[in-house]
Amino acid sequence: MSSKTVLITGATSGIGAHTARLLLDRGHRVAVTGRDENKLKTFLDEAGHPGRLLGLVADAADWEATASAVTRTVEHFGALDAAVANAGFMSGDSIGAGDPTSWAPMVLTNVLGPALLAHATLPHLEATGGRLVLIGSVAGLKNSPGNLYSATKWATTGLAENLRLLATTRGIGVTVVNPGMIDTPFWEGVSVPPFALSPQPIAEAVRFALDQPAGVDLNTLTIRPLGQPA
Repeated sequence: MSSKTVLITGATSGIGAHTARLLLDRGHRVAVTGRDENKLKTFLDEAGHPGRLLGLVADAADWEATASAVTRTVEHFGALDAAVANAGFMSGDSIGAGDPTSWAPMVLTNVLGPALLAHATLPHLEATGGRLVLIGSVAGLKNSPGNLYSATKWATTGLAENLRLLATTRGIGVTVVNPGMIDTPFWEGVSVPPFALSPQPIAEAVRFALDQPAGVDLNTLTIRPLGQPA
């Protein structure tokens, strides 16, 4: 694929960081956001490619921060060819026995965040015939008891489709990538099964979506590790 400018939210670790590194290695220009300035600086120092990498401190659930990140990316690189709504987290408890004070930030990041990114990026993606990628989850395809995180990812599934209906008339592709069990810091404090995948196959899936030729709208990619039955 020809060199493109890609903005990835929440890209200081895990799937986002692997995706950014892969795209940089393929010669693309990448802007990454993160809420923690120190983590962002560490990623920028380790990733290299300073001429093609832009780091922006931004909270994906904050409209002004998201709009500013998009504007600064376009100003810095001249255009925007793709945006990846990757920022997200799990509170780790259940509706039946959890801490409700931890739920609002998760819901805002996981559900509002992709909508804000879409609103800010669609005019730029229309100008380039670009693509919006949402990182969903297998948890957004299958229910589990009292799992509010799963409900946020079901929302991502629905958002991807209603964004597709809007964006396809504007020449913009929309793809949702649904990872299964992936071994990343996302699961900090939780035992990860031995069959969990590294983030690299998910990064490759995002690259594959961005590599589609003009006129092709690749909508859904679901990637589970062998051994994950649900």
